[in-house]
Amino acid sequence: MRGLILKLLLTAIFGLYVQCGWAQIIVSPDGEITSVQQAVDMAEPGDHIQVQPGTYVESGIGIDKPLTLEGIDHPLIDGNSEGYIFVIAAESVTIKGFEIKRTGRSYVRDYAAIMIEGASDFVIEDNRLEDVFFGIYLAETERGIVRNNRVEAYDTREASSGNGIHLWSVKNPKIIDNEVYGMRDGIYLEFADEAEIYGNTSNENNRYGLHYMFSDGGRYYDNTFKRNGAGVAVMYSDNVDMMNNLFEHNWGTAAYGLLLKDINYSKIEGNRFYRNTVAIYSEGTNEVHIHANEIELNGWAVNIKSNSARNRFTENNFIENSFDVRTDSPRNNNEFAGNYWSQYEGYDLDRDGIGDVPYRPVSLFSMVITKQPESLILLRSMFIKLLDTAERIAPVLTPKTLYDENPKMDRIRR
Repeated sequence: MRGLILKLLLTAIFGLYVQCGWAQIIVSPDGEITSVQQAVDMAEPGDHIQVQPGTYVESGIGIDKPLTLEGIDHPLIDGNSEGYIFVIAAESVTIKGFEIKRTGRSYVRDYAAIMIEGASDFVIEDNRLEDVFFGIYLAETERGIVRNNRVEAYDTREASSGNGIHLWSVKNPKIIDNEVYGMRDGIYLEFADEAEIYGNTSNENNRYGLHYMFSDGGRYYDNTFKRNGAGVAVMYSDNVDMMNNLFEHNWGTAAYGLLLKDINYSKIEGNRFYRNTVAIYSEGTNEVHIHANEIELNGWAVNIKSNSARNRFTENNFIENSFDVRTDSPRNNNEFAGNYWSQYEGYDLDRDGIGDVPYRPVSLFSMVITKQPESLILLRSMFIKLLDTAERIAPVLTPKTLYDENPKMDRIRR
């Protein structure tokens, strides 16, 4: 009797499950349904498609209704190098738990493993993408989540590689806890409003770990950008918060930890810049607060152009950089206050922890190198050290108004 009651109860629950549009469709290599596209075509809006382990050679899988596609033990979707693999054009689609390989490659089409266009409220998570041209491509979307995916490719040429996670004309996206390796740009944003990007690792990409263009009001934090052609570029954007990121080992003749170009009213706080050619490069940047960052063992800590104005550098630690600040103007339109400079040789007679004489971070030798790069061979010589010391005592050639009036005597502890 108890068994009959249980059977009737399960039957009722399953009936409700189907009536609500939540039927589950099983795809397996040796089952009745062997194709992901076949399952999508027969599904009703809201259905759950479960794909069993195996290899499915498919491309151009079109999804035009709200569905959940879930891979069990990461089944392989092999695109056979023929073009797009998943193409999503519907609201409330979830794709999770797949291994996806071999998109097509083209110089005129942005073939992606997962292309999402004109959709909203989607979730792309727990997927592994390998040997792809573009990884995850969002175009004209809203409120999408891209979480815990790994995107990887091996083409070392910038011109023939695509971006790992590409966003164009999107609103309120969340890019969370992804890993991207070996792409052109790890994460690329253009016309992306109010983006939230955190917990990602973007390493060893051909160009930028993160490329941020014409995108206002967003923030990226707790990310790692390591050994990219250049770390991060933020351009033509306003009100961007950049916090608690690691910019590390971004070396090269045109490499930066963070490149800022024509951005305004933003915040750079709590980041670590470690062993980059240039930690922070600023051009046409205004009213940005650079606060409480660790800037250590870089070639140039800051390269700030004369068209950058009203920026504030406060309570940063500048530690053992080859050069602290470089500029192309005798005037200073920015504020340096209360920073720690490991090269500061002043004194603190009243022992309040603040140097009694200002620190001038632009060295004479840095200006010489700008005009004669070959002179870098003299960097550690005693002669250069004497010239820099004399210039700091009585500045003649370096900017007289660029100084930190209240340099900290000890490294600032966080």
